[in-house]
Amino acid sequence: MTWLQSEGWDETPPGQRFTELIERPGIVQLPGAHNALAGLIARRAGFESLYLSGAAVSASLGLPDLGIMTLEELCFHARTVYRATQLPLVVDADTGYGEALNVMRTVRELEAAGAAALQIEDQIMPKKCGHLNDKRLISVDDMCAKVAAAHRARTDIRIIARTDAVDTEGLDAAIDRMNRYVEAGADIVFADALIDEAMFRAVTVQVNAPFMANMTEFGRTPYYTAAQLESFGCKLVIWPASSLRVAAKAMEKLYADLAAQGATYHLLDSMQTRSELYETIGYFEYEALDDTIAPSNVPEELSNPAADSSTNS
Repeated sequence: MTWLQSEGWDETPPGQRFTELIERPGIVQLPGAHNALAGLIARRAGFESLYLSGAAVSASLGLPDLGIMTLEELCFHARTVYRATQLPLVVDADTGYGEALNVMRTVRELEAAGAAALQIEDQIMPKKCGHLNDKRLISVDDMCAKVAAAHRARTDIRIIARTDAVDTEGLDAAIDRMNRYVEAGADIVFADALIDEAMFRAVTVQVNAPFMANMTEFGRTPYYTAAQLESFGCKLVIWPASSLRVAAKAMEKLYADLAAQGATYHLLDSMQTRSELYETIGYFEYEALDDTIAPSNVPEELSNPAADSSTNS
């Protein structure tokens, strides 16, 4: 089944499907998928929903996570990930790309791109990663206005309100902010850079909405498993940039080895094969849609073409 076919896909709106996941017992696990291929691989691993990180998409564009990426660029990535996977997709929309009217436009555009939920945060532009220092926040009232605007604009998409107040104003202030955001229309809350179990337990008890935990690597938050976070009271957990980080590290090795050795065949064991790639992207399913395309035969995979040629010479 390909996205070119209308039959076979679940036609339930993405936001509704996402809500159904949240209402089920257990914690909802949202791996980051920085592009459509990553999303397809995550789906094959059994995940039922995905997260699109603003930081990961920005890095994919060669940009820092400072709010430089445009709404159009974000929507393009959201559209391709959802189109390929058809999984409920949570999209990191940074500060909403402006004030109330801009946030309403962001909601409408991301809904059209297929997003199940969008996340907006209470930082002043240019925003920073929540695990960095010297973040500046807008007022509670201004953020509530953004959340209310998002709620008014939406048809189906769910609203996640993030606060970065823990580091700048303290835990109590962050809890107060999240409760105000829920009153304004947020469906889910998210406080970044929590530093211990006690903080997680405090927010999940004192905030009247499902809480989303962030398990980003190399930040201020200790590493917990999904099961541990569920025991703390969390309903959702994201690993926002993990796929990008693993892919980037693998590419570092590829290009360093290629520059040094002028070949890639010694890396075959660390590559996805042609047939594995075709299976992931549904190559033959697309081919079967058009009977004017002659069926392809995948070449046999050689373990070491250079060694084979030297043996035969």
